[in-house]
Amino acid sequence: MTLTMEESQALWLSARVALWATALCLPLGIATSWLLARRTFHGKVLLDALIQLPMVLPPVVPGYLLLLLFGTHGPLGSWLDKHLGIVIAFTWKGAALASAVMAFPLMVQPVRLAFRMIDARLESVATTLGSTPWRAFLTVTLPLAVPGIITGTMLCFSRSLGEFGATMAFVGSIPGETRTLPLAIYSFMHVPGGEASALRLAGLSMALALAALLTSHAISRRAERRLGYTPAWGTRAQH
Repeated sequence: MTLTMEESQALWLSARVALWATALCLPLGIATSWLLARRTFHGKVLLDALIQLPMVLPPVVPGYLLLLLFGTHGPLGSWLDKHLGIVIAFTWKGAALASAVMAFPLMVQPVRLAFRMIDARLESVATTLGSTPWRAFLTVTLPLAVPGIITGTMLCFSRSLGEFGATMAFVGSIPGETRTLPLAIYSFMHVPGGEASALRLAGLSMALALAALLTSHAISRRAERRLGYTPAWGTRAQH
């Protein structure tokens, strides 16, 4: 399948945006998931609800709120532009931010479950043997949560590839700058003679999403086998 220059631009821009969105979500997603899984504090329910909110809101709503915050006249956008020379709105950086916001709940859900399934007593044993809490987290908890982290990462990446509503509202559809695969498909659908391009990109989007999910499954299964898990999630193999 041969892609035109505009189709290729949309493909590579989507990959760039999805990778950056996933990179933004990963450290914050791990920290937030651990906090929700292992700590009890006032406002925990509210924090959990806010994290899941993008999944139930119309996607254009988060995009519009991002525009109000990070637009050139918004409080954060004007500050970034004035002091750091960084423009977020109507750039690929904004597309990555919008994708990260929409994909973040899908990162948190499996990682949080992974942390909840790990016996906290393992960390206690590690600290009893001389490890600091931070070292126990890095050497015990985090490796055991790898299958969930891999799943969350691939779900986040796949969701970022398909983000449309928030991206359209926040950064628009600028060829070569913000027109990712979903936006390109939408644009081609409304251009006379663009049906072939729309169909090619739709098929490519499906193939990429399926490949990401299959890769996630394969890597997670391999990680589970190395950690000694049986097919039932969170159950250690008996030796």
